[in-house]
Amino acid sequence: MKLILTQEVTGLGAPGDVVEVKDGYGRNYLIPRGVAIRWTRGGEKQVASIKAARSSRSVRDHDHAAEIKTKLESTPVDVKVRAGEGGRLFGAVTVADIADALASVSGEAVDKRTIVVTNPIKSLGNHQVSVKLHDEVSASVALNVIPA
Repeated sequence: MKLILTQEVTGLGAPGDVVEVKDGYGRNYLIPRGVAIRWTRGGEKQVASIKAARSSRSVRDHDHAAEIKTKLESTPVDVKVRAGEGGRLFGAVTVADIADALASVSGEAVDKRTIVVTNPIKSLGNHQVSVKLHDEVSASVALNVIPA
């Protein structure tokens, strides 16, 4: 089955890519979740618009990504959240919260879909997250979760 990806799928491709997958995977998983649409000749126009939107959101090039990486890794990023007694948070730190904090530090908008949090952050203190800035550049960022 030939599909056009509308969102990034780990191990498969990026938005706008035309991929060939097994029928069941496409029909039962990718299409119902809105991650992909069926490939048609008319869909080729959508590929161009998806890629244009992706390029405007993404980091310009490898050198620019390396520059942002040095900004992010140089100092810990403070994330302010509501916390209760004993340092427990009301909920968890979301990737949207982290993206806002990273944008304030780096001066560049960071897409929340590129942030990888291995374990949910549910306590105050220091934590590590990974940010995929470019296909070849990934930054390991130190987060300092503090009460608001």
